[in-house]
Amino acid sequence: LVIYVPQPERTEEGKAGEGSLWQESLFGFRYIFERPSLLGLQLVFLFGNLFATLGFTVVAPMILARTGNNEITLGTVQSAGAIGGVIGALLMSAWGGPKKRVHGVLMGWMLAGIFGLGLMGAGRALPVWAAAAFLEALFIPMLNGSNQAIWQAKVAPDVQGRVFSIRRVIAWLVNPLATLVAGPLADVVMEPSMQSGGWVYQTFHSLVGSGPGAGMSVMVLLSGLLVACVGLGGYAFRTVREAETLLPDHTIAASTD
Repeated sequence: LVIYVPQPERTEEGKAGEGSLWQESLFGFRYIFERPSLLGLQLVFLFGNLFATLGFTVVAPMILARTGNNEITLGTVQSAGAIGGVIGALLMSAWGGPKKRVHGVLMGWMLAGIFGLGLMGAGRALPVWAAAAFLEALFIPMLNGSNQAIWQAKVAPDVQGRVFSIRRVIAWLVNPLATLVAGPLADVVMEPSMQSGGWVYQTFHSLVGSGPGAGMSVMVLLSGLLVACVGLGGYAFRTVREAETLLPDHTIAASTD
């Protein structure tokens, strides 16, 4: 079986950035850092992923702690999230996302933060947790799809591999750190603070209750609110909220070879 894979036309910028692995990696960094709107979008993802990872890491132990290690409840919540992701992807495919893609990105973060992690942390029973998991996953395809559309429109095809790989590095840079911090933060800080009757307990116990898992619930709730703040904060920066107009669409320059 022989398949012809069409190659994108080479731009002058793309040819100038060719070289070793390190040279092409540096090209990806330079490309993004020279375009404040692209950098701003990736910083939104960096901070959004930081707070989301802090919350997501303790969702499963939170549910188990609050249900006496009920695996069926946890599995049901995770299944609801999977269903939400499939439906969200189908809706995004049929709809195509908002006309102004940046709204899909920033509103996606806000909606996922409030109705996903925020609702998950505030919930105390299966129906609320399942709804939160469903809604969280429902909004993620809009968020990621809108962002992908912006980058594909603004970055020339022949440099997308180099640029998109560095884009992922920036977006996921803090995920391992957040995962490492989440467990000790929950065990050493949040869980004890909800058992001691201190200010954290006084502030949140009426919302999340008390007992095992309450501290993790507060952690998930706050993570969701911070994720929503990241999306809202993106609107405060013109380079982000007007990224689609400030950045021209890529133009393909014919190769002179």
